[in-house]
Amino acid sequence: LPGSLNSVVPKLGGAPPRRGAEVLQGGTRWSLETKDLYVCVSVGGLENIPIFRKRGPFILSLNVELLSFFFNLVFYCGRNENILFCLWSNVGGEQVDEQSAQEETEDKLKQCIDNLTDKSTKTRLAALESLRQAFSSRVLYDFLTERRLTVSDCLERSLKKGHFGEEQASAATLFILLCIQLGGGDEAEEGFKMLRPIFTTILMDNSASMAARQSCARALGMCCYVSTAEEGEDLCKSLSLLEGIFMSSYPNREGTLPTPKPGSSGLHTAAIQAWSLLVTLCPASKLSALLDFHLPKLKACLQSSDVNYRIAVGETIALLVELGRDIDEEFEVEDSEGLCEGLKSLATDGNKHRAKNDRRKQRSIFREVLHYIENEDFTEEKIRFGVESVYIDSWMRRRIYDAFKEILESGVRHHLQFNPLLRDIFGLGPPLILDATIKANKISRFEKHLFNAAAFKARTKQRNKVRDKRADVM
Repeated sequence: LPGSLNSVVPKLGGAPPRRGAEVLQGGTRWSLETKDLYVCVSVGGLENIPIFRKRGPFILSLNVELLSFFFNLVFYCGRNENILFCLWSNVGGEQVDEQSAQEETEDKLKQCIDNLTDKSTKTRLAALESLRQAFSSRVLYDFLTERRLTVSDCLERSLKKGHFGEEQASAATLFILLCIQLGGGDEAEEGFKMLRPIFTTILMDNSASMAARQSCARALGMCCYVSTAEEGEDLCKSLSLLEGIFMSSYPNREGTLPTPKPGSSGLHTAAIQAWSLLVTLCPASKLSALLDFHLPKLKACLQSSDVNYRIAVGETIALLVELGRDIDEEFEVEDSEGLCEGLKSLATDGNKHRAKNDRRKQRSIFREVLHYIENEDFTEEKIRFGVESVYIDSWMRRRIYDAFKEILESGVRHHLQFNPLLRDIFGLGPPLILDATIKANKISRFEKHLFNAAAFKARTKQRNKVRDKRADVM
């Protein structure tokens, strides 16, 4: 055995194999030739619990330089039952696997980008979906920086010539993810200026697909938010475009709400959510005018027949009130008693003609909105990711977090951990670099499974010793 292992074996109570197994050493590598292999673990005072067996003969090889002390595997040599204890780590293998996996992922992404220009609509849709999943679950800045113009051109083609609303909707969503990947700044602004006229055309086209119009509304809001075009004229243009969409749901001169067209409620919801995201960027002078005009109108929209639109309106009201209180400590909502009464009825809504899940979701949101309006108190939420956390402690931070979560879905925590743009928005600083020893000592899923299996066997054996199966059950 190598010298580094000889010092370990006696401490663990084992002995190197004499017969039935031959140890070969050459340079920094050694191998063990054996007939049968048993993998065992010592847990809770019980030693050498077999949890895996593989029949030989075969040769095991390890790199001695990569051995570590965080996980013990006991190898039994079947012929003479001599025991060999060794310490095993697959850190080197993980590094190689990670590099090869990265190369394989990039090859797949390149193929998907090529497929964006395929003649088959089905192939293009599949490529858009694959890229959406990749962009939302990984940080690919280096890969996309070199290909951003190519991807933008392909998305422009899908938006202009897409034969189905599904392709336009997917392309708009993917462009949002591209802007998030590029981290805002000049690169994202350049792409946004190129595609913004197309988003505007589709959004204002009443004959376009509702799904495409909704995605374009979200794209206008999100891309304007993350790019450097978030100030001045560009911000005002985006706000006006989005206002023109959801204001069609405002009450008419008689004070009654118009009858919504089929599918329009979803479009109004997407527009008001994108609009409220951009409102968080407005200066105090612009906010005052927005509050005076929109708050009374939005209060009437709480009676909308669509639950998702009602919730979006309620959250927007809470956000506007919060922003108003930030710029003026003495800010008061006009007819606050009437607003609170309307919120209270929605927070306790029990109408049977509404779906049970809709009622539950609505009551939860409007209880929070009512509590904030009455007490100026926000229910804080803690989002954990890795070894860090971000606190959602205001309606503004909730609107921002919800906007990114809607686009990134389950990948939002990964982006909070590694994407500089999101970390800057939420004040988290540069991405943390975990110490190399922490990464090296991280147990893989398979190792964790082996350990849990051994622990279960050990626990069962210990409990069986104190159990009398013939005893009466008390």
